[in-house]
Amino acid sequence: MDKLDKALEAQLSNMQARTGKSLDALFAIIRKSGLTKFGEIREMLKMQLGMGHGDANTLVTAYLKATAEPSAAPAGDPLDQIYSGPKAELRPIHDKLMSAISAFGPFEIAPKKAYVSLRLKKQFATIGPATKTRVEVGLNMKGIPATTRLVALPPGGMCQYKINVTDVAEVNEELLGWIKQAYQGAG
Repeated sequence: MDKLDKALEAQLSNMQARTGKSLDALFAIIRKSGLTKFGEIREMLKMQLGMGHGDANTLVTAYLKATAEPSAAPAGDPLDQIYSGPKAELRPIHDKLMSAISAFGPFEIAPKKAYVSLRLKKQFATIGPATKTRVEVGLNMKGIPATTRLVALPPGGMCQYKINVTDVAEVNEELLGWIKQAYQGAG
């Protein structure tokens, strides 16, 4: 038990001694009040039991922690959330890209909220739905002339280039060549 846990335990013990009520009895008072908002519960404890602000604050925190339902961890593949709703139709593009990129060799996949980051020693690519009709592939590489398809991005961003992909057929040799160049430069 660390110092913080010991301090909390001591404060709850002192609170029980000051009120003459067990922790369970104090929790029952909160439950019977029907209140659910932190501030409302704290104010009720201060008014009904004459608690100080610090004690009431600590008790509400302990009560809410003890009665909280376990949060549901996001289940399954993070890509299911990235490619959900209207963006679900773009998942085959992502899958084809990842299948082809996997042939380059090992790399780390770091899912973010709206895309995945692909890394070796540094990030070499990002892949994610930019809209409900296109996947955006961001690339980190230097010295490549931009084209109408390989769009140069402003300096200082996460990637130097982006490629918009709207169809599985666009995952072709040209696109994979750029991704492989970024992969080789990140090692």
